[in-house]
Amino acid sequence: MSLTDTIGLGFMTFAFFLGAGNLIFPPFAGMLAGENMSFAMLGFLITAVGMPLIGLIAVAKANGKVMALLPAFAATALAIAIYIIIGPAFAAPRTGLVAFEIGARPFISHPDALMMLGGKEFNIAQLVYTLVFFSIVMFLSLFPGKLLDNVGKVLTPVLILLLVGLACSVIILPGFPVNQPVGDYVNSPLTKGIIEGYNTMDTLASLMFGMLIIDLLRKKGVNDAADQTKYLVRAAFIAAGGLAFVYVSLFYLGASAGDFAIGADNGGQILTNYVTHHFGSTGTLMLSAVVTLACLTTAVGLVTACSEFFNELMPSLSYKLLVVVLSVICATVANVGLSQLISISIPVLMTIYPVAIALVLVTFLTERFARPAFSHRMILSVALFFGVFDGLQTAGMDMSFLDFMPLHKEGMAWLLPTALTAIACLFIPHKTMAAK
Repeated sequence: MSLTDTIGLGFMTFAFFLGAGNLIFPPFAGMLAGENMSFAMLGFLITAVGMPLIGLIAVAKANGKVMALLPAFAATALAIAIYIIIGPAFAAPRTGLVAFEIGARPFISHPDALMMLGGKEFNIAQLVYTLVFFSIVMFLSLFPGKLLDNVGKVLTPVLILLLVGLACSVIILPGFPVNQPVGDYVNSPLTKGIIEGYNTMDTLASLMFGMLIIDLLRKKGVNDAADQTKYLVRAAFIAAGGLAFVYVSLFYLGASAGDFAIGADNGGQILTNYVTHHFGSTGTLMLSAVVTLACLTTAVGLVTACSEFFNELMPSLSYKLLVVVLSVICATVANVGLSQLISISIPVLMTIYPVAIALVLVTFLTERFARPAFSHRMILSVALFFGVFDGLQTAGMDMSFLDFMPLHKEGMAWLLPTALTAIACLFIPHKTMAAK
């Protein structure tokens, strides 16, 4: 591949990861972190940039088979969990909500008007918008063609230019004084930033994107495993650099948002208020158009990928039926609201993320294990076991009996046991040696 092809692959990887939903977390985290922004941002970059980067490299190292050493049932269950999380449960519905928050809300006179439906209150504008949004997603997913690819080719450079301009404005234009940190950002900004990075879901996505990029390289005639690894690693570093640039600027935007953040309960509102103040209605219109199209293309990609996966898993269910069902589920889930959806997703991510991180890290240790299959299964089991407790604690259940464990109160009780298990597995002898 030429240098131009490699750079193009890097920007494509960057576009894969930078769903428009990723724009809403750094500003909100920056606002809450305040003067502790640096530590919070470092933690966020570890899980939102570092781990996806390492995840892509791990997929390259394993030649796309990161789950090969797991039992077939466990590998299938983990893959299903990841596709559900990045698909109909959280990531796909979130695209519709972000498109509403940034692309529609600023232009609606009464965006919070409610109506009763089936004994429950619904936001009228949000309900109508998400139904239309996911109807379009369903149509485009049913009849995928070159239109979406062409939109993506035009949209990605425009989105990158918009983000570069936004980053420059954060540096050049005067902001408000940075506020005092609040909540968990007061005493543990680093670990809170690490956990906040879970929300991007990019470590989970890296396990799928890595395999997708390897398939794309094969289609380009790159069949040698070493060459695939080389180009995927280069693309991963380009994507990681772009993500870090975006996140750092948005973190600072949130920390210095001041009056722009008053009344905001998510980062999308902070971002919209900032752009409207500094760039007027033209800036707001441009931001809303680009983000809406980015959300739309991301949603179509997620629905298409999930439909293809479940169609392969269960051939009796047709691709078109799955598209319709998943689109309806996405529209339904989206109407819990953006802030509520994020709060619901956190306990699930607290449970599954330790497993994904452990899977990525043990991939690099596979050759050092005398019994790699046993080691993989043991380490991931420990990560899942303690991840469940972290998830239950986040969901509000009393897990105080584990307070003696390091990092339990911060929501990372899984880290030390998983690390110790990995170290122990390095010293487990081979079966034949143990028998002697």
